[in-house]
Amino acid sequence: MESRQLRAAGRLIGVGVGPGDSHLITVKGVQALKRSPVVAFPAGRQQPGTAEQIIAPWGRRGQTRLPLEFPFVQEIGLLEAAWEKAATQVWTYLGQGLDVAFACEGDIGFYSTFTYLAQTLQRHHPQITIEAVPGICSPLAATAVLGLPLTVRSQKLAVLPALYTVDELEQALSWAEVVVLMKVSSVYPQVWSLLKRHHRLEHSYVVAYATRPEQRIYTDLSRHPQLELPYFSLLIVQKNPESHPDSLI
Repeated sequence: MESRQLRAAGRLIGVGVGPGDSHLITVKGVQALKRSPVVAFPAGRQQPGTAEQIIAPWGRRGQTRLPLEFPFVQEIGLLEAAWEKAATQVWTYLGQGLDVAFACEGDIGFYSTFTYLAQTLQRHHPQITIEAVPGICSPLAATAVLGLPLTVRSQKLAVLPALYTVDELEQALSWAEVVVLMKVSSVYPQVWSLLKRHHRLEHSYVVAYATRPEQRIYTDLSRHPQLELPYFSLLIVQKNPESHPDSLI
């Protein structure tokens, strides 16, 4: 019975679909999306979500589209309930032997919802096969549109996720030559004040909606003490720009 179940279960394939531009998804990612009978993605609010928009050109007729609800909250109980519900929905298809490709913005291993979905499914159904197709994450996309390298030579890099504290940022600035602040919109005023104290504003950059049509870029943040930023915004701080080329171009 167990071996039959092992053969019957479909594969869960996490596909990183990149930061926003539909042409920045990998060839392997497109192939995985086209082959899978079921394509899942985080559901948008009132309009298609980012991942759903990115994969719109790459689907095929007859596929099942499976939007999954993941709330933008920090309360672990609500998050775990959402992961359990999503895993149950996905297992409906995996249990029938159908592969499910889960499309997520950026890379599947970089602060990705796919991790929680895969772990939940694996806990309940350890026999399933999980595959991962990497994608371009937002810090790399942001530096590309800025025309700058993210790091060079022996530079140390720190990446702080959303809802970091000012103390954490101050510690990172003490040892890292490059600091990336993810989802900076909610703490931008505090971050700006700290960067001013450390004389780091001139070589700091904000990129919102990197590679998307609505992309916004702000350089030399000394000129931008106040910004109304969307959720998908990140800030890059350079400590010693003289140690690397001014641009990639």
